[in-house]
Amino acid sequence: MNSPQTDNSTILLVDDNPTNLQLLFGTLRGLGHKLLVAKSGEDALKVAQWAHPDLILLDILMSGIDGFETCERLKADPETRDIAVIFLSALDDTDDKIKGLSMGAVDYIAKPFQSEEVIARVETHLTIARLRTELAERNRQLEAANQPILDAVGDGIYGLDLDGRITFANPAAMQLTGYPQEALIGHSLHELHLYARWDGSPYHFIETGIYQTLKQGVAKQSDSDVFWRHSGDHFAVSWTCTPIKRGGEVQGAVIAFRDITQRKRQEHQLREALAEVENLRDRLQAENAYLQAEVKNEGRFDSIVGESPALKAVLEQVDQVAPTNSSVLIIGESGTGKEAIARAIHDLSPRRDRPLIKVNCGAITPTLIESELFGHEKGAFTGAAKQRQGHFELADGGTIFLDEIGELPLDAQVKLLRVLQEHEISRLGSEAAIQVDVRVIAATNRDLVTMVEGGRFRMDLFYRLNVFPLTLPPLRERREDIPLLVSKFLADQARALGRAFSRVSEDGMQLLMNYHWPGNIRELQNVIERAAILARDQVVPIARHLVYSGIASPADPNPAAAPPTAAPAAAELVSLAENEAQYIRRVLESTGWLIAGKGGAAEILDLPASTLRSRMKKLGVERDE
Repeated sequence: MNSPQTDNSTILLVDDNPTNLQLLFGTLRGLGHKLLVAKSGEDALKVAQWAHPDLILLDILMSGIDGFETCERLKADPETRDIAVIFLSALDDTDDKIKGLSMGAVDYIAKPFQSEEVIARVETHLTIARLRTELAERNRQLEAANQPILDAVGDGIYGLDLDGRITFANPAAMQLTGYPQEALIGHSLHELHLYARWDGSPYHFIETGIYQTLKQGVAKQSDSDVFWRHSGDHFAVSWTCTPIKRGGEVQGAVIAFRDITQRKRQEHQLREALAEVENLRDRLQAENAYLQAEVKNEGRFDSIVGESPALKAVLEQVDQVAPTNSSVLIIGESGTGKEAIARAIHDLSPRRDRPLIKVNCGAITPTLIESELFGHEKGAFTGAAKQRQGHFELADGGTIFLDEIGELPLDAQVKLLRVLQEHEISRLGSEAAIQVDVRVIAATNRDLVTMVEGGRFRMDLFYRLNVFPLTLPPLRERREDIPLLVSKFLADQARALGRAFSRVSEDGMQLLMNYHWPGNIRELQNVIERAAILARDQVVPIARHLVYSGIASPADPNPAAAPPTAAPAAAELVSLAENEAQYIRRVLESTGWLIAGKGGAAEILDLPASTLRSRMKKLGVERDE
């Protein structure tokens, strides 16, 4: 959870359901903001009038006037129209969202909501509101500071004849332009001040509004021209030209002008600041979308479980490296918990309040990996309909976790090396450099040294990533942690299945302790899940076939847990491809030919579903009719 804020913002919570109000109040009370509540739309309008909150969380379905009408009245009142409104509703309908946003709401949260989502969105919109307020106050202060200067200098005033020659000049005009009186009187205004635009390109007199005033007798004004000074430089000018008429005939004109260079500079700064606010808003929305996806697709390991010396040694290293900004390379077999360790490093680092962006380099199509990591501009390639931020931009100020780094193509490795060296990226389709502050944690189950020797991984990138290597022990080297892991996974299954499990059977635990676990923690979790589904009592039995995958351990090619089988005859020996096909078929049969999803073959084999389907097609693995 984010640390409490000190800006002391005021938030109004509106819901006619006391339970919902209590839940919202409990979610937000620790953030340091002032919380007000209203139990109806009518009450909300009254509270908004006297309290002027910074943000309103408004339920849609309420008795009396509903949330839509309440929002409409708030936006119609000049006193409350600028208050940011976030709708809350159990109706997750696109038309309702469009209706709410068209009424002026800034966001829409569907019930039941996640506390993390509510906090993230509230803090996002409070940040945006605070920045807008600060920008408005800054602009007012700048205008107030410059006003005495403008008053003291005064407006420059020229009298003009019908040909645009100067007939009169006040002291302010001479001071602003740097011309002495004798150099002004009788000379053309255009030839002195308006002969060129700000970039030096010619500016013909007939194109100016002053010419139209003299020829048509119509008053004109402009804030988009520049006046050139006697010294050869120019200043942004605001001028008003009024015709002088006698008997209906134009006799000349009077032009009043002032230097608005400072105002133009302020406007430019304000535009840049507003663009920065919009960029921040887009980035926060992108981060929120990512975090919401994280909530829906939460990692399989909520915490690190174990008391073995091997695991404790790793966690001690985590404590040492977490507070630094050093790159970390996590090495370990599949299923050993590399992502959980990366999460622990991030959570213990000063970057904990910024996002941890996770990227599986092996799951991204090679042609899209550059766009995914570094983003792209609109039109950068076919299908790039709009600009898109990459994972590195989303991780700015935080941490990026590059899983399966060994699968990164060589051309993408070059760009990753640039990020580590220069701390900047370029979106696909653009040469502009974007500064990023990102800590990189990479993970692999491959031998990168061998890949470097074989020319498949850049040596310079390897040394940049290998600043602080962490090697995770496989489960077979920390067997004393198996009972703790089994207890956790069994409790998880009890919650998921709505059942009560006390323990696994004694002989089942013995099987688990003796097995060599080539799939490590992930395989153990899958075994417990399958056993829990099949269990009839509170004591969960572990069938022998559940803990036998047919995959030999690198350290123990003949594991004790494997059922004894006769040595194969020479005629039974098959090719590696046939052996792979047979094993894939056995796994598919055990899952009822379920490929993707929870408990599917892809999850058991630790492969992306698309990769598994490709292998099945190549090996001719098909379901028997």
